[in-house]
Amino acid sequence: MDYILNFEILDKTSLPMVGGKNASLGEMIKSGIRVPPGFAVTTDSYLNFITETGIKDKTFEILSHMQPDDVDALNKASAEIQGLINNTSMNDEVQSAIERGYSQLCEKCVFEDLPVAVRSSATAEDLPTASFAGQQDTYLWVVGTDNIINSVRKCWASLYTPRAIDYRNKNDFPHEKVLISVGVQKMVNSRTAGVMFTLNPTNGDPSKVVIEGSWGLGETVVSGSVNPDKFVVDKVVMETNERTISTKHIKCVHDPDGGEVIDVDVEEDMQCKCCLENEEIKELARIAKVIEAHYGRPMDIEWAIDMDFSFPENMFIVQARPETVWSQRKKEPLIGKKSGYQLLMDQAMKRIKIPG
Repeated sequence: MDYILNFEILDKTSLPMVGGKNASLGEMIKSGIRVPPGFAVTTDSYLNFITETGIKDKTFEILSHMQPDDVDALNKASAEIQGLINNTSMNDEVQSAIERGYSQLCEKCVFEDLPVAVRSSATAEDLPTASFAGQQDTYLWVVGTDNIINSVRKCWASLYTPRAIDYRNKNDFPHEKVLISVGVQKMVNSRTAGVMFTLNPTNGDPSKVVIEGSWGLGETVVSGSVNPDKFVVDKVVMETNERTISTKHIKCVHDPDGGEVIDVDVEEDMQCKCCLENEEIKELARIAKVIEAHYGRPMDIEWAIDMDFSFPENMFIVQARPETVWSQRKKEPLIGKKSGYQLLMDQAMKRIKIPG
């Protein structure tokens, strides 16, 4: 039984063991994408924990007595189940495996007490037809074995937030069929971070890559708490067609005193400064095309630029999932009754000069 697995050996076939998010990281590493190193605490670890401690039986007993539309009962059931998970000690085998994985990751990165991101990765997450993503927890800049183990347990518990329970109930998704893995991944010391889409999310145009970014960690962009800079890049000629530089008032950074991530004010002279260099925009667009080609579908990607490295080694992908809005719409011509292929060909033909 594997309690932990390194990202390097994962791929799409690993989803039952490590969930959608972690399987995707392994898949990208195999396709040559720069991903911060790390390991997955497997679904076997979670199953071992809830089975040996009796939490599994107690959980399904609590859920079986709950009326789906009773909000108070939902909140009470959630609190009870999360309390069981958070207040029960992890068994020695799983705990030892996590300690070993973290120690090896520190050695690999030549960094004692390496800061890591601890991210939930559920088996029903990042599916092309569902919106489970973002329902479970993530903890950033976690340092030390004890803190990592606590964060892993909190990620397990987040499988039973009121929102997650309610979503599964409403979509007839059996609770017992959703398992959870946790990714423990080297933290990117982000100068700039954000998201990008391999189509234009405003109109579904597949000939564009849309990049959004801001200063610091990417949580401000993902959560919508900052108005990010936006760049629309043509996939064929790799030129930036649109560039919107926003006033970025806050950034998410690590607070060394408190040992956690916090939002702080952006320095006045940096608020209206573009958060990306031209070469970085082009490289992100190139990476987006590689990821889309590998998966064979439009993708929603999270990226970060590490201030400790120089270009292009500073560019990391921390997550990629299928785009679920335009991908599920009926395939129709998007703009001017032209297909995505025709739009791409039109862009290419504009660049071809025929001698007269």
